[in-house]
Amino acid sequence: MFKFAPYLLKTLWRHRTRTLLTVSGSAVALFVFCFVLTVQQGLEQLTKQDDSVLVVFQANKFCPATSHLPQDYDRIIGEMQGVRDVVPIQVFTNNCRASLDVVVFYGTLADKIRQVRDFTLVGGSWSAFEGHQDAAIVGQTLASRRGIQVGDKFSVGDVTVAVAGIFTSENRAEEDYVYCHLDFLQRTRGLDLVGTVTQQEVWLDESADPEQVAAAIDAKLKSGQIETDTRTKGAFQASSLADLIHLIDLSHYLGWACLFLMAVLLGTTTIMTVEDRIGEHAVLQTLGFSTLRVFRLVMSETVLLSVIGGCVGIAMAALVLSQAGISVGAEAVTIAFEPSWNMVVTAAVTSVVIGLIAGIAPAAHAARADIVTALRFSG
Repeated sequence: MFKFAPYLLKTLWRHRTRTLLTVSGSAVALFVFCFVLTVQQGLEQLTKQDDSVLVVFQANKFCPATSHLPQDYDRIIGEMQGVRDVVPIQVFTNNCRASLDVVVFYGTLADKIRQVRDFTLVGGSWSAFEGHQDAAIVGQTLASRRGIQVGDKFSVGDVTVAVAGIFTSENRAEEDYVYCHLDFLQRTRGLDLVGTVTQQEVWLDESADPEQVAAAIDAKLKSGQIETDTRTKGAFQASSLADLIHLIDLSHYLGWACLFLMAVLLGTTTIMTVEDRIGEHAVLQTLGFSTLRVFRLVMSETVLLSVIGGCVGIAMAALVLSQAGISVGAEAVTIAFEPSWNMVVTAAVTSVVIGLIAGIAPAAHAARADIVTALRFSG
């Protein structure tokens, strides 16, 4: 049908206002659909992390502000079979509830950060961070959102740090965090958390069974000062975002609704076009076009409209998501809204499928039209 492309384009241009409105509506629908896809993919990436990392948290606690574990639990856990490394972490956040602007401070030992995090500094230096107790490195997304630069002072509540570096990470969610020195965060005025941490991050040997090690840690510390709840990092983050996950699950319906409206819009536009050109289709059939070819011609027009609108919507979504650095968080865990090739391909294929579905009824109507009646009607 490529040889009929000029005819299709000329037809669409003939009714350019209708075409523009249809393409705009399809673009908006795909734009929202891309956002829904991105949120769902971000959640999936967050909750399906490597099972070789465990998080030890205080039992029956939820927000990081309420969890207080003895820091020396790292020594006890580090001696257990299957444990490769233990990283004590103090967490401070400006908001435990769901928010689009959660700021999370992770206080940990400076020599541990580069061992357990795959960070690349795009500004500042590691030496500046390691050499000053009040220094911090800030994720690039958070820095862009808050207008933070290397050398600035950054404050949230009672915590004020000097920005010694800005980092990027393969895990986009990490770029919403601020990493600072454990001792500094523990001694910050108003916190008084010396000797305690929010959680212990446990890195396992490749041969270790995460479930068995988690159970062993909880059993070992059950008689200790504070009872613990140990889970894989993905399961821990899923638990922290439990309420938010329910809302994200509801976004599936928003995505389906957008696709349904897009199909209705395309179908309505195409049926109107078919009614306007019923005489043309009759002439084409008298010139030797089969009903199947007329059917394919109308289907091609609908798919073309859908793909053009879809491409515009996908491009808009990718631009906004890449530039805005949007994320949503709760209980010091964030979900990053990051465009991906998976999103682009899925949305592009979806636009083709919606075009095919929307074009069936109008194409069948055009193909079934009686030639004599159509010519009389057009005359």
